[in-house]
Amino acid sequence: MRDLGVIQEATLSFHPGLTVLTGETGAGKTMVLTALGLLLGERSDAGSVRKGSSQTSVEGRWKLSPDHEVITRATDAGGLVEDGELILARTVATDGKSRAIIGGRSAPIGLLSELGEQLVVVHGQADQIRLKSAVAQRNALDQFAGTEFAELLARFSKHYKSWTEAKEVLADIRTNQAGRLREAAELEESLDYLAKLSPKPNEDVELAEIANRLTHTEDLRVAATLAHEALATETFDALDAIGLVGRARKALEAVIAKDPALEAQVEGLREIGSNLNDVAANLSGYLAGLESESGMTIDQVQERRSELNVAIKRFGGTLDGVIAFQTEGQQRLLDLDSSTDRIGAIEQQVEELEMQARNLASKLSEA
Repeated sequence: MRDLGVIQEATLSFHPGLTVLTGETGAGKTMVLTALGLLLGERSDAGSVRKGSSQTSVEGRWKLSPDHEVITRATDAGGLVEDGELILARTVATDGKSRAIIGGRSAPIGLLSELGEQLVVVHGQADQIRLKSAVAQRNALDQFAGTEFAELLARFSKHYKSWTEAKEVLADIRTNQAGRLREAAELEESLDYLAKLSPKPNEDVELAEIANRLTHTEDLRVAATLAHEALATETFDALDAIGLVGRARKALEAVIAKDPALEAQVEGLREIGSNLNDVAANLSGYLAGLESESGMTIDQVQERRSELNVAIKRFGGTLDGVIAFQTEGQQRLLDLDSSTDRIGAIEQQVEELEMQARNLASKLSEA
C-alpha cells in the first residue's frame, strides 16, 4: 500500500488461513483493513489519500491453483494470470476517482467485489464483510436446501441466462434497425451496380492482353489497307500498281509486231501483273480476317477496363476483391433482410423463455 492515511508505503505478507491484526490505538490497523477493503471492492474515500499525495494505491497478490474459480473469472474478464498468481490493484485519487485493475487490465469495481468475496473473509469488531453480501447470503441459504433444490436452481439459472441473452439480442436488433435498413439500401445499390457490371475472375488481366493485341492489330490493318490500295485501289480513275503494269503491258503489245524482241518484256509484265493480283487478293483476305478474338474494338476494350477500374477502387482494391465483395454482400443482404423477420421470432422466444424462467422461479420460492 502507498500513500494511504498515515502510511507512506508498506508491504505485508499474509499466509493461508487465519491472520489476526492487533496493535495499540493509532498503530495503523484501520489503514491495513481500509487497504484490504479497497482491494475487495469497497467504497473508496478521497479523504484516505495521504496529505500531499495525488492518489493512494493498493496492490495485492494471490497465489492460487490454475483451476481456481477466481482465476477463471479474472481471465474471462480479460485479466492476465501467470503461474496461478493473480494481481489485484486499486487507486483512489484526491478528486475521488477510483480505478480497479485485475490481472493488469482495467476492470469494474464490482468485479473486485465479486472476486474478493472468494479470496478473503474479514471479521471486524462490528462487521463481517462476506455476510453483508446478498450473494453470499443467498448462496449460504441455498446450500441448506438439499440436492433436489440445487437441481431446480441449476435449471432456473440456465433458463434465466437464456432469457436475458435473448432479450439482449432483441434489444440490439431493435436499436440497430435503422442502421440496418440504411446498410441494406446502400448494399442493394452496390450489388445492383455490380450485377450490371458483371465482373469475371481475371477479366482485367485478359482485357489488358486483348488491348495490347488490338493496338498492334490496328497498326497492321492500316499498313495492309495502304498496301492494298497501292496495288489495287477501288477509287475511279486512280492509278495503282496493277493498273500501271497493265498499261505498260498494253503499250508494248501494241507495237510487238514491229519488234518481236519486246515479247520477253511483255511476258515479264504479264507475270508481274499476275503476281500483283495475287498479292492484292491475299491482302484483301488478310484484311477481312483481321478481327480480334473478343469481337471488340480497342475503344470498347478500353471502356470496359475503365469500368472495372472504377469498381476496383470503390469496392476491393483488386478484381478478386470486387468479386468477393459481391459474394459476401449478397449473403449480408440476406442477413439484413431477414433481421425484420427475426424480430417476431425472437420476441416469441423471449416470451417463452420468460414464462419458463418465471415458472421455475415460482417452484424455487415454494421449495
